[in-house]
Amino acid sequence: MNLTQSPRKLIQCVRNGNKNVNAEETIYAIKKAGFDGVFIELNNKKDWPVTTKEQIALCKKLGLEIEFAHLDYHCINNIWLDDEHGNGEELTKNFIKNLDEMKKNDINMVIIHLSSKLDAPKPNEIGIKRLQRVVDHAESLGMQVAFENNKIFGYLEYVFDKIKNKNIGVCFDVGHFHCYYDDKFSWDKFKDKIIAVHMHDNDKTDDLHMLPFDGTTDWNMIVENLNKAGYQGPITLESSYQNQYLNQSLEEFYKIAYQKAKLIAKEFDKNLEKEL
Repeated sequence: MNLTQSPRKLIQCVRNGNKNVNAEETIYAIKKAGFDGVFIELNNKKDWPVTTKEQIALCKKLGLEIEFAHLDYHCINNIWLDDEHGNGEELTKNFIKNLDEMKKNDINMVIIHLSSKLDAPKPNEIGIKRLQRVVDHAESLGMQVAFENNKIFGYLEYVFDKIKNKNIGVCFDVGHFHCYYDDKFSWDKFKDKIIAVHMHDNDKTDDLHMLPFDGTTDWNMIVENLNKAGYQGPITLESSYQNQYLNQSLEEFYKIAYQKAKLIAKEFDKNLEKEL
């Protein structure tokens, strides 16, 4: 196997929460830094100054691949509530609408949170029935759904015990794993099921979305476990231009991010070579 002939793609999130800049500026900086592509964020409650539609068009114009779309998570706890206590049906219908929109734009994977914050309803059959509808619709469109590990352990396990479609997988979020899961994960259960990643760092005090290697995450352990789990996809960063990074330009921030993404890719390849 010649790893140099098939390098992993390097992907960066278009963070609408970047400080003092808009999504258009972010996209141009990501392209200039050298990334192969992006993932975009959706929000069903409001439009950002640069709309999702405009972001997609600009990425296509610049030749940036759109690896996946991150569906809205702000009201995700409603998915587990009956409609007397939340708007779970509205959320489900919006997700299905999002799938149709993304498919029209040749985006074939979406990411879904399963809970929000540290106080959330317990997973239950109400939510499973709704998520099943979303997954079934995605399957009919030839799309994948990756469920993300968030702040509370156990939701992924529950969903994968209940939903058996072949088009579902895990989006492994490194920052959540480090900050909220205390570096613990059901690696054996999700072997060969991780189809997407979010790579960012923190110091375990909060979900800070720092650049890799700027926090306290053990990146050697991350690479080793993802390789053992069979992850073969892109190196996807979810870093934010905020806080301590504002003392440098947006372009410089993404240049550094690109170099760190390349370093992680090399570590994956070195680790994989040891196993071959």
